[in-house]
Amino acid sequence: MDIADLGDIRLHYRIDGAPDGPPVVFSNSLGTDLRLWDKLIPLMPQSLRLIRYDRRGHGLSDCPSAPYTTGQLVRDTERLLDHLDVRDCVFVGLSIGGMVAQGLAVKRLDMIRALVLSNTAAKIGTAEMWQDRVAAVRQGGVEALADATLERWFSPRFRATPELSAWRHMLTRTPAEGYAGCGAAIGGTDFYTTTASLRLPALGIGGDHDGSTPPDLMRETMALIPGARFELLRGTGHLPCVEDPQAYADLLTGFLREVGHLPE
Repeated sequence: MDIADLGDIRLHYRIDGAPDGPPVVFSNSLGTDLRLWDKLIPLMPQSLRLIRYDRRGHGLSDCPSAPYTTGQLVRDTERLLDHLDVRDCVFVGLSIGGMVAQGLAVKRLDMIRALVLSNTAAKIGTAEMWQDRVAAVRQGGVEALADATLERWFSPRFRATPELSAWRHMLTRTPAEGYAGCGAAIGGTDFYTTTASLRLPALGIGGDHDGSTPPDLMRETMALIPGARFELLRGTGHLPCVEDPQAYADLLTGFLREVGHLPE
């Protein structure tokens, strides 16, 4: 296990592929850990340096007391990438990971040469909605939100498979403090103006069954970045890298070629 000691927090991370290859960084969603990308990683070109991590309050990383801010999550990621000496990466952020991607790209353009914003938005939901979810988790743990969350996350086809139970376990075993902390961060984030200032290559990926960040919300966010394009993966929900990893890998690999991030 690889743990980065960043002083006030320790983050768990994993690197696959070529140690000296062009870096691609993956940042996952609320209620999941770096295993979110398990199906995708083997399908990516192994000439890349594929970096993923557990954000604070998730997986094997430290879980400080809630609430958190998106600024803290961006700072955690920035320090981790500095620790790993990452520059000019392509950053793939899904859901809250996509919010971190937007914030980090504005703050540290030297780190990020291109963005992939997956199933995310400049603003997700309302502050009141997230306050209600945090309150429910405080009272009943993540279990209190599990069924509704899984319905938003996955297509009906996927929810009928035995694999759904594994994702339910991952979600409900997320520490309540970590879920509440990151939920508060999402509720306090509005990046419309911030993201509209970005000038870098960007790809948006969405799912037509996504109940958390529907396609129209994603299109609205991608329209903030000049020249960005949006691709919809049909038959998938909020986590298309789980439901259709091959189609996701094909989109991502094609984008990496477009921006000159794949070795010849």
